[in-house]
Amino acid sequence: MTDHSAPAPLVAAAPNGMLRILTRRSEAVILPLAALLVGFGVFSIFLLLQGKSPIEFFSLTYKAGFGTAFSWQNTLSRTAPLLFAALCVALPARLGLVVIGGEGAIVLGGVAAGAMGALLATSPGAMALPIMAASAMIIGGLWIGAVGALRYVRGVNETIASLLLAYIAIALMNHLVEGPLRDPASLNKPSTAPLPDTLRVGDLPGWEVHWGLAFGLLCCVLAWVLIEKTTWGFAARIAGGNMRAAQVQGLPVGWLIIGFTALGGALAGLAGFFEVAAVHGSANASLATGYGYTGILIAFLARHNPLAIIPVAILLAGFEASSGLIQRRMGLPDATTLVLQGFVFISILMSDTLYGRFKMFAPERWRSA
Repeated sequence: MTDHSAPAPLVAAAPNGMLRILTRRSEAVILPLAALLVGFGVFSIFLLLQGKSPIEFFSLTYKAGFGTAFSWQNTLSRTAPLLFAALCVALPARLGLVVIGGEGAIVLGGVAAGAMGALLATSPGAMALPIMAASAMIIGGLWIGAVGALRYVRGVNETIASLLLAYIAIALMNHLVEGPLRDPASLNKPSTAPLPDTLRVGDLPGWEVHWGLAFGLLCCVLAWVLIEKTTWGFAARIAGGNMRAAQVQGLPVGWLIIGFTALGGALAGLAGFFEVAAVHGSANASLATGYGYTGILIAFLARHNPLAIIPVAILLAGFEASSGLIQRRMGLPDATTLVLQGFVFISILMSDTLYGRFKMFAPERWRSA
């Protein structure tokens, strides 16, 4: 007779194995959500100390960011650059790098797109727009890729280097748009020459949201595929866990560091392209609106997961879209939403110390199961 008793333990172990995987992964969801709620709670206390109602604040935020079709379109228009800015942080983070200078790549990418658009003003859009986008990506990639090169070649801290380069990029942008690239007709607000209609990026069909949103969503999906489904992504995760071990195993750590930082910078530069070609119509000081810094919060809140970046970016974009209404209705400064982001960011950083400390998420809990 055939003995059917052996497979029984394997069948019984399967549910426990699946449950173990789901439980371990749930930690990356539960803790950021808890940190988000803590940040909201601390911000509510901040409002109460000023005699303002947190309920009214969050109610107005929902109404202005998500309450109507117009609100959604306003929110999604702000989401596009945030997706690119967050990827600029999330991709190098897979290697254990904290790059926070995406703002610099955004503004320089916008300047490159505006300058190239002025040169190609008489060219057909089908030819000029890809060249403008490529120029923005190349400049952004070189700018942030330099951070990776400094980190690998000279051991320069990437956080400090990227932050300093962001300030330099903003200063360089101001110099260029107020000097060599300035349109003489731009009197009160210095800028590059305005783009003709043929070089403007249009809206998605049926929506007053430009095509940057679609490209941002696509880039998030492709970034997830790169990280999770390719050998380059696997090598980056190995190097991020232990860079010395990766070098011993013969992985091209230097190329990974420079490549992932350059790719993140290229995506941030693409955000600058869409800001110029779809929103402002020229490169000017409006490029430095803080999208790069908000992208840091989004990437950390999403745990550097490109797919999780999408809902988090929409949430933060909704808060930014509501700032005007909150200012009018509650008499609060426009920077109040930045204070909220600050509280949330501190909560996220503090929550990092809690990973692996709860028994319900620990693998040892399942060894006896």
